[in-house]
Formats: sequence, structure tokens, C-alpha cells
Amino acid sequence: MKHILPFLLLVSTLFVACQSQSQFVTRRDGQFFIGDEPYRYIGTNLWYGAILGSEGQGGDRQRLCQELDALKALGINNVRVLVGGEGNRSLPDHIEPNLQPRPGEYNDTLLTGLDYLMVELGKRQMHAVLYLHNAWQWSGGYGTYLEWAGEGQAAPANVWNAYTSHHSKFVRSDSARALALRHTQFIVSRTNSITGRPYTDDPALMAWEICNEPRPFARDSVTEAAFLSWIQEQSQAIKAIDQRHLVTTGSEGSFGCEMDIDLYRRIHALPEVDYLCIHIWPYTWTWVGPFISPNSEAKVRQPAGMLEAGIEAACSKTRDYIDEHVRVARQLGKPIVLEEFGYPRDGFEIAQGTPTTARDRYYDFVLQQVNEGTGLAGCNFWAWGGNVAQPQAWWRPFAPYTGDPAQEEQGLYSVFPTDSSTIAIIRKHAHDLK
Repeated sequence: MKHILPFLLLVSTLFVACQSQSQFVTRRDGQFFIGDEPYRYIGTNLWYGAILGSEGQGGDRQRLCQELDALKALGINNVRVLVGGEGNRSLPDHIEPNLQPRPGEYNDTLLTGLDYLMVELGKRQMHAVLYLHNAWQWSGGYGTYLEWAGEGQAAPANVWNAYTSHHSKFVRSDSARALALRHTQFIVSRTNSITGRPYTDDPALMAWEICNEPRPFARDSVTEAAFLSWIQEQSQAIKAIDQRHLVTTGSEGSFGCEMDIDLYRRIHALPEVDYLCIHIWPYTWTWVGPFISPNSEAKVRQPAGMLEAGIEAACSKTRDYIDEHVRVARQLGKPIVLEEFGYPRDGFEIAQGTPTTARDRYYDFVLQQVNEGTGLAGCNFWAWGGNVAQPQAWWRPFAPYTGDPAQEEQGLYSVFPTDSSTIAIIRKHAHDLK
């Protein structure tokens, strides 16, 4: 018997290990798999999930569990989440609280919130894409690392030329990149404080994403070469620690590569990058009319009916954009995901219960692209607003988060459980995908 027990323990351990391995999302032959089963999905953005999972200010674990249950009931099994923000809150549109208030100093309460989120996802057999950095100031990102590296503070994003000029320094700054690299290595090496399991061993994690919408922010060859180098540096650092999980870039596509589709191809051709991603924003990209940056003090309304009238153009341009990037994915033999897309409510309204006629038409069109096998392996709509009372038009620190980040009107792009027509479309396509 004394010889049999160790043998049985070994068999049991191997069985558990094989079971665990079968739950990991992998890729081969241009597709995702879980075990031997192809994995395609309709998911959402829940960027504030780790904040909700904390027990500190801004956290609400009961709400987090309710949101995950609601999403699971809809057929949503994939969420895209921000690991955390950086820097002190020096801009009015910066999220709060922050994971890394100073270089290398972390908020343990928020780290445990991320741990809790991963535990709850695992219980529901859901998967997360965790993005580590951000090109935009609403969570710190490029601008904060540049400030820490002694490069000064960025102009607000609505002062576009000054903003892009400053942010283009990030990929060329050894000091800023070193700080970002240290953060990546710290997070990817983390062990879950609740389960005691390293993140590298957690099948609830689908992928590490280098950055939300990384851009070179300049079109010169030196900056573009530095951008490619940074993507390579980050992806290699992740794979050096974790070879079980997928890695992707977080790119918007050619829009995020200064309209250079070859640069997009090159960053996704890197061997450490497992799949391609794109984002699509018809209004922001002026596919349906002129874009006016949000302004909380003097909001400018667009012509009545512009969104509704522009929906066919939005769908046509979306189809073309998807096709262009699917061709690149097929050349590389890797899957591709549309991990952000959104459309405002009719008339740019924000209140729950206001019409979503144009948005529903757009969601139906986009979700068909996943269901009809047009080349997309999955998608994540932007974004899940969740079960909250009608938020104020503009976010204030520690107000309940919806899907819209702090710099956007709260409710403009959010999908709430009360949006019955949008919910019905999501449920139908998620069900048809199975």
C-alpha cells in the first residue's frame, strides 16, 4: 500500500494537470481552441472589473458577481479588462483609484481585486483578456511613464497635435519603456493571493494584451521602428515568464498604426504575438459625419438624425475594414478579434431607456460578421454598463463605473440591462454562435 499511494497521488496530479491544460485557450491553424474544441466568442469590455473586485474605495464585489452572472446568462463568456491605472490623479478624466500611484509602488487592495475577478471568472468558466498598458491618458499609460521618466506632463488629448507629439516620445524613451517593462514583468509574474495559484497557471486568463490601442503617434521611420521594437520587447518579456497564455497587441488596426497596414502586419508577425486584433469606431473615425470631441462645459450637438442616417455607411466601411485586416491575419496564419466596437445612442442621448435604433442596427451587423464565418474569431462590444442607477453625465471620482471611461459622457456607448432591444440582439447572436 505504501508504494501504491504515491502512485495514485501522481496519477491524480497528472489528471488534474491535464484537465487544467484542456481549459486553456490556445491557437493553431488560424483558430482558437479550448482543448480540441474550436473557440469563437461574443464578449464585452468590462475594463473596470478589477476595480469592482476590490474591497476598497470604488469596489463592489456584490455588483461584480451580479454583472458576471448577467453576462453569462446572455451567452457572454469573454471580458476584456484593464489591469489598472498609473499615476496620481492630475487630470479630470483620469480614473480613480489607481493601481500604481508611483513607479513600482502598488495598491495591494486593487491587486487583490484583480485576483478576485479572476477567481469569479473561473467559477463561471469565463475568460479574460487583461491589458497591461494604455496609450491614452484616462488611465495614465504612456503619459504617466513619460512623466516619471522626466519627460514632462502631456497636454490633454483634445489638444491633439501637442498630445501626439508628446506621446510619440514614449516608444523612443529607454527610461519610460524600462518602467513599463518592470510593470509588465511584475503583473505577469503575479500569484493570486486568494487561490495561491500563479497567473501563469490560470485557465481563466485567455491572453495578456500589451496595451490598449498602442500607437507610435508619429509617422517617421525612427518612431515606427521604435514602436515595433517596443511591441517585440513587451511580447518577449511576457513569453519569457508565461508560455501557456496567448499574447496580443491591443492595436486598433491600421488606424492605430498611422494608417500603415504594413506596420500593422509587422507587429503581428512577431512570433511572440499569437493573434491579431482591431477596434472600430465609426463616429470617432468620421465615417458617419464630423466628430466633435466631448466637452463637459459646452457640449456641441450634432445634426439631428446624423447617426441614424449614417448607419449604412458605417456598416459598409466596417465591412471593408474587417476584410482588410482579415486578409493580413490569413497571410500570417493567426486568428483575429474585433475587441472594441461601439455606436452612440440615437441623437447622442445618454440616459437609460433612450432609443438605440442605429446602435442596434450596427450591433446586429457586426455580430453577424462573427457568426457568418467572415474571418473574425471573436469580438468584444464596448461596453457593458451594468446594473447601475442612471449615472451623471460626467463621471466624478468614485462614482459607480459604467462602460464609458471618465473622459466620455456616461451612458453614450454603454449597454445597460435595461436596453432590451440591444440585449436581445446580443443574446441571439451569442446563442447562434454555440
